[in-house]
Amino acid sequence: MNLENKNNVKDIKLSALLEMTKAINNNLSTPQLLDIYQDILENRLRVGKLVLFSFSSQWTCILKYGVDKDYNRIEFETELLDIKEIETISYSTGNLSQKFEIVIPVYHKQTPLAFVLLGDIDENKIEMSSAILHLPFIQTLTNVMIVAIENKKLYKSSIQKAAIQKELELAQGMQKLLFPSTMPNTESLEVAALYLPHQQIGGDYYDVIKINDDEYVFCIADVSGKGVAAALLMSNLQAALHVLLKYTQSLTEIVIDLNQLIVENAKSEKFISLFLAKYNIKTHKLNYINAGHNAPLLLQNNKFYSLSKGCTLLGITNPLHNLDSETLLLSSNAVLFAYTDGLIDTSNNINETISISEIENIVLKNKLSNCEFINQAVHFYIEEFKAEMPFVDDIALLTCKFR
Repeated sequence: MNLENKNNVKDIKLSALLEMTKAINNNLSTPQLLDIYQDILENRLRVGKLVLFSFSSQWTCILKYGVDKDYNRIEFETELLDIKEIETISYSTGNLSQKFEIVIPVYHKQTPLAFVLLGDIDENKIEMSSAILHLPFIQTLTNVMIVAIENKKLYKSSIQKAAIQKELELAQGMQKLLFPSTMPNTESLEVAALYLPHQQIGGDYYDVIKINDDEYVFCIADVSGKGVAAALLMSNLQAALHVLLKYTQSLTEIVIDLNQLIVENAKSEKFISLFLAKYNIKTHKLNYINAGHNAPLLLQNNKFYSLSKGCTLLGITNPLHNLDSETLLLSSNAVLFAYTDGLIDTSNNINETISISEIENIVLKNKLSNCEFINQAVHFYIEEFKAEMPFVDDIALLTCKFR
């Protein structure tokens, strides 16, 4: 190649690199960048054929010319992924050697981003092929373009993550509306709750509903799983419970109807544990059904009772089998402590978990305190217990004092 031709090629390369850089700075789309890239290699540098593979969720051919459909038979695992540097393909390589001369890998640290396969149409020509002649420039141009495309992917991903975050914040706000804004604190009944979410939104739920002048219904529940799906199912449960209480105060009828709703909506993919109770402030009677929930602790006369009568988890079978309930006459200043399984699943750095006996000790020690103080005492204990270990699940605490 004479000096004049060399200068012409140099000018072509410089002009091409400036054009690609300007296109990137002007935020041209990925297809537009690929069009410029193909024009430079095919029409200006006379590279006969090219295949460009890029990785997103899987390896995909994003540009090709000068090849037939056979390029689809390239096996990345066996023929490309082991290539770390630019290689001239030997005839012992297999399928690649029959179609291409050069492989240019593009890596970020140890992660492959793209592979460019280059070749010339006329394999019988004597002079050096364009793919080899212009190899350093092609490598530079390819790296510049692939980095720009990757940055576009990252930017798009960050926008999507921001949108998801916004939706999660909205869902979190909606979930907070499920919980009662005020709790009873009268001469007859005091209730307090504490909710410690593991994620932004979860599947724990508690509620206290006054159904008439003398009766209150309260519940605590937990959906299997976490996230938006669990929160949506719990919102259905909450809405259904409020509607059903307008038509019946029978806990048995309510649990049967809730179970049918969950079976229909969750399709046996999610289940709900539920503790549902009704208290009459005049008769001092507590009627409850425990549907597969961690048994709440009832403290009266300095003795603990485990409230476990009921049935299986809701959403497993329809109709429910062996549905049972229990009615208790409560003594003065009896305390009911209900919780979700995130409490007893909390572990420390030697894989010990919270014991029920320790929770009983805390409730007993603070039985004369108000309900909010009891919840805070339990919260303080589990924070000290787990130390630097993270919570593994949502935790909901519901404490009731019957005066």
